[in-house]
Amino acid sequence: MEDIIVNGADNNPAENTSIPNVGRVLIIDDVEVNRFVLRNIIADMGYQPILAENGVQALKILQRTLPNLIMTDVSMPEMDGFEFAGIIKSDVNTRDIPIIFISAFDEVDDIIKGFEIGGEDYITKPFIPEVVKARVGVQLKFHETRKSLQETNTRLQLSLGNQLKQIESEKKTILYALVNLARNNSLYEDKYIDRLQYNCKMVAQALQIAESYVGIIDDTFVETIEMAAPLCDIGNVAIAKEILQKPEPISDGERRVIETHTTIGAKILTDIALSQDYNDFVRMAVDIAHYHHENWDGTGYPDKKMGDQIPLSAQIVAFVSMYCALTADRAYRVSYTREEALDMLKAECGVKFNPVIFDICCKIYRQLH
Repeated sequence: MEDIIVNGADNNPAENTSIPNVGRVLIIDDVEVNRFVLRNIIADMGYQPILAENGVQALKILQRTLPNLIMTDVSMPEMDGFEFAGIIKSDVNTRDIPIIFISAFDEVDDIIKGFEIGGEDYITKPFIPEVVKARVGVQLKFHETRKSLQETNTRLQLSLGNQLKQIESEKKTILYALVNLARNNSLYEDKYIDRLQYNCKMVAQALQIAESYVGIIDDTFVETIEMAAPLCDIGNVAIAKEILQKPEPISDGERRVIETHTTIGAKILTDIALSQDYNDFVRMAVDIAHYHHENWDGTGYPDKKMGDQIPLSAQIVAFVSMYCALTADRAYRVSYTREEALDMLKAECGVKFNPVIFDICCKIYRQLH
C-alpha cells in the first residue's frame, strides 16, 4: 500500500487529497528511521501511513485530510508532541482523533502529561511490532466504534426531531381547531381572527420604536404575538353556546361563567404544552388567554392586575380585540369606521387600555384592518 510522506516544504500538499477514507494513520517523528519503521508496521496491518517530520508539517496535512489515528513523537524540533496534541484537542474538527504518544523515554511524568492532554496511549522505543500493532488496532477499533455510535446518534436525533416536529404540528392543528370552535361559539365573523392577527402584528411592530418599549419588543415578539393572538378566547370552547350567543342581556351568574374562559383557556394551553422550541409561543399564548380581560386601572378580571403588571402581549390583544369588535358588523349595528372606533376607545384610555398603545394606534390607524 502506498504511503504518503511529508519530509519537507517542497512536498505538494495536494497529493494528500487522494488519501483513502479509512484506516489512515498519521505518523510524526523527526527521526527518519523511526518514521519508516512505523510506516512498515502500519502498512503491514493494511492501513494507510501518512508521514510528517514534525508538528508543523502535521498541522498542514490536517488542513487537507483527517486521519483515523495520530502517532506522534514527544521530543521534536519546532513543535513537540505535547504542544501539537494540545492544538489538536482544542480544535472541534480534530479533537476526536485518538493520539498515541511515542518516545524513547518512559518517564512517569511524561506519560501522565500525555494522558492529561488527551492522549489515548503511550508507546516507548524501540518499537516491538506486535505491541504497536495491538495498540494501534485497539485505538482504530475504538475510533471507528465511537464514530459509528455518533453517526447512529445523529440519525436517531434527526429521526426523533422529525417525529417531534410532527407532534408539534399536530398539537398546533388541535389548538387552531379549538380556536375555530371557540370562534363559532362566540359568533365571530369569519375574518375576525385574520384581522386580530394582522392588527396585533402591526401594533407590536409600531411599539418597537416607542421609547417605552425599545429593547423590550423584538422581531421574535412580533412573530409570536401574531401566532398567539388567535388563542385569546380559546377558553370559550368550555362556555355554553346558549350563554355566549344569548341575544338579551346576560345575568350576573352568566357573566361570571363567561369570565372563566380566561382561566380555562390558560389551562388548556398549559395542558397542550408544546416542546421546548415553542416555549415563547406557549408562554405568550397563556399570558394572552389569561390576562386579555385585565384593565389598565386594575378593574378587570380574573386577577385584578393593573398597569404593567399585565403582560404586554395581553395588553396589545385587549386593545386590538376591542378595536376589531367595533370595526366589525354586528346583527344589531353596522361596523364603525376606524376614526369612530378610536374616538370611542379614547374614553377608555388609561382606564381599560395602556395609553401608549392607544397613542401608537392613533398614529398607524390607516394601516389597521
